[in-house]
Amino acid sequence: MTKADIVSEIAKSTGIEKAAVLETVEKFMESVKESLSKGENVYLRGFGSFIIKTRSQKTARNISKGTSIVIPEHNIPAFKPAKVFMEQVKK
Repeated sequence: MTKADIVSEIAKSTGIEKAAVLETVEKFMESVKESLSKGENVYLRGFGSFIIKTRSQKTARNISKGTSIVIPEHNIPAFKPAKVFMEQVKK
């Protein structure tokens, strides 16, 4: 399912114009990205959490050149589904 499919589905079920739904979905995604970039997690009860995970520093190898490089510690975004959500998907 794509963003366009989600917008169409919401517009169809609520009767709101697609343009307004698209703007709302875009603003939601922008808000999540802004919060995560500030280091704040986003919790949606019954759905899941958008969280920041920290990857530790590690050494990687470039096999073709035979060299090793150090990849510094860095943060990555992640999604952790709620238990209710997980149970619903498992069925």
